[in-house]
Amino acid sequence: MTILKRGMIIDVNLDPTQGSETGKVRPCIIVTNDVYNERVPVIQVVPITEWSAKKVRIKTNVEIYPSQDNGLSKKSVADCLQTRPIDHRHRMIKIRGKLSLPKIQEINQALKIVFELNL
Repeated sequence: MTILKRGMIIDVNLDPTQGSETGKVRPCIIVTNDVYNERVPVIQVVPITEWSAKKVRIKTNVEIYPSQDNGLSKKSVADCLQTRPIDHRHRMIKIRGKLSLPKIQEINQALKIVFELNL
């Protein structure tokens, strides 16, 4: 069994959804801390969506360029407003890779805005 770590990019089946929720199978970033990731099956993820000039202007979105390390194949956007819990035992399809530390720090900043955290 692979241990999931914060900053990993995994493919997740986000269906079924309701309303404006992000759905289908898509890459997501694990944002829960590693203590939870090792001990509980429910983790928090940030969905990654298709890049657009409009999406990258939203300050809670983080632009991600494809790399060998992250396993993405095209320029994308992490939509930190769409953070959601998943049970990785049922929704995770595969592990793609991991984000760089500077990119994780950008995700942290976006999450601070979304949740009004003053850490």
